[in-house]
Amino acid sequence: MNILHIDASASDAETSHSRRLSADLVARLTVANPGARVTYRDVAADRLPHVDTTIVQAWMPEVEKDDALMATATRSKELVEELKAADIVVIGSPMYNFTVPSTLKSWIDHVAIAGQTFRYTENGPEGLLTGKGYLALASGGIYSKGPAAGADHLSTYLTTVLGFMGITDVEIVRAEGIAYGPEQDAAAMKDATAQIASLVAS
Repeated sequence: MNILHIDASASDAETSHSRRLSADLVARLTVANPGARVTYRDVAADRLPHVDTTIVQAWMPEVEKDDALMATATRSKELVEELKAADIVVIGSPMYNFTVPSTLKSWIDHVAIAGQTFRYTENGPEGLLTGKGYLALASGGIYSKGPAAGADHLSTYLTTVLGFMGITDVEIVRAEGIAYGPEQDAAAMKDATAQIASLVAS
């Protein structure tokens, strides 16, 4: 069992809701799967550069590569191989301005590679990955329901991207409304933690 654990919050482990939730998820998953190997990526602390058109050239074996292009190819291939090897992907992410942090978007741009994690066919795109995904998400407001639901471009985007690459079995854990005061903050984390326990137990 290989678990790929990704955190994207700019906050530290003590103050970040999504980091605490993703850590809880991974801890419970490793207990439930003895011998599981965890690969950890903190894309906020170890930021990936934004990709440009050279990433396409980096994946072309026929293209002669200078040092910069070779570095791009090496970095992207390492990230893709980590993702391919994962049986479970756990992503901890806050909502920043209704969507993912830019650091997480950079990771996605490095791994969503045609011919590697998905491919185009005569019937449309096809994901090449398998496995299960867990999203540990946190937001100041409430976006899973109610009047702000249409502004949720965090869970919808991440499930779309993972599904596009073939990971269609995705569970979402949310701590919502954490900016509404200490009581709501505590209640949101309590509910999310209970959901994690239930998901892993099942």
